[in-house]
Parts: sequence; C-alpha cells; structure tokens
Amino acid sequence: MSVIEALMDLQEVDGRIRELEVELKDLPKRKALETARLTGVSVDLQAAKAGEMQANERVKTYEADAQALKDKIRQLKMTQTGLKSNKEYQQYSVQIDLLSHDLETTENNQLAAMDDIPSAEHRTQEAQAKFDAEKGKVDEVCAEYDARIARAQAELDECQKERAEKAKSVENPEFKLYYERLRTRRWPVVVPLTGDNVCDGCHLVQPPSVAQLVKANAQNAAVGKPVRIVACAMCGRILYGDAD
Repeated sequence: MSVIEALMDLQEVDGRIRELEVELKDLPKRKALETARLTGVSVDLQAAKAGEMQANERVKTYEADAQALKDKIRQLKMTQTGLKSNKEYQQYSVQIDLLSHDLETTENNQLAAMDDIPSAEHRTQEAQAKFDAEKGKVDEVCAEYDARIARAQAELDECQKERAEKAKSVENPEFKLYYERLRTRRWPVVVPLTGDNVCDGCHLVQPPSVAQLVKANAQNAAVGKPVRIVACAMCGRILYGDAD
C-alpha cells in the first residue's frame, strides 16, 4: 500500500469522525429546542394553577372574615343581654346590625368566589391535559435524540480506535505530520488532481510542473519507489493522480 493510499484510508475514517462530531454537537441543541417547546404550555399550566389557588384562597379569606364577624356579633349579643341601660342596649343593637350587614356582604362574596372555583379547576384541567400531551410528544422525540446520541457516540468510539490503526499504516512520518497539521484547517486533505490539472479541493489550475510531479509520484508508487509530497499551490492540499 502506497503512502497516498494509506492517507486516503485514514482520511476516510477522519471524515466519518468529523461527521459524528458535528452530529454530537448538533443533536443536544436540537433536543434543547424540542424541550423548549414545553415552556409555553408550562407557563399556561402554572398560570392556571395559580388562578385556581387564588380562587380557593379568596373563598378561605371570605370564610375567615365571615367567621370573625359571627364571633363579634355573638360576643356583642352576649354582652348586650347583661346591659341594664336601654341606651347602651340600643347602641349595641346598632353595632350588631352593622356587623350583620357586613356579614351578609361577606357571605355573598364568599358564594361568588365559590362559583369561580369550578371554572378555575376546569382551566387547570385543560392546561394540564395540554401539557401532558405536549410533554408526551417531546419525551418521545427526546428519547429518539438520546438514542441517536448514544449510537453516534458508540460509533465515534469505534472510529477513534479504527483511526489509531489506520494512522499506524501511514509509515512515512513526513506525510503523516503534514496531514495531521493540515486536517484541522483544510478538508479534505488528500485530493485528486483532475484531468484539467485542477486541484479538486480549491479548484485552482495547477502549473504543468505540479502535474508532472503528481504523475511521477504515481509512477514511483506503482513500482514501490519513494514518493514526495506534492501540494496545491493555493490551498496546500496533498495532490495525487494516475500514472498515465
């Protein structure tokens, strides 16, 4: 196997590694976007729950106020029975009447607040049902993303092992070092020189001298002779071609 063939084998594995690394960066972002779909329905659910809680709190508040008024009226009546002065008795009667009026108003408000509870509960139930339905869809999609992430990671691990083996096959240290340095800046690194003497990476037409060197490399590789790095004058990619 020539050094160019070894590099191309390594490049094939590196290409898949690059794809998997992109996928592993992209999938969590897509999962996060999917999860964000729950934000709106979650806000609606919390608002509905808050409304239901407020409705119940209003009932409790009116109930407590009503009880406090009843206690005051009862206390005034108990005190009133022991009064000897008719004037004082009348004064207590006025206070009792005023408190009784306040009690009636409070109890009416309590009934009105109780009437609001069923609709508040219904809104919560509707919001909960909508949230549960949406969450079910999101959970299903996120589970698929998790599975894809796990598969991609497992494949990446295998590719990394394969890469280590492929890298050993590139026995020429000069070619290996050149490839490793360039692959982070140019991709792919090893590209063919087309029949029109064009670099298949950056599409720059190469001078005849480069084409001759590429041809000489191919001829030398065919008979097991050493080859040299022939790079594109523009992008620096390693060029290869046929011996013909």
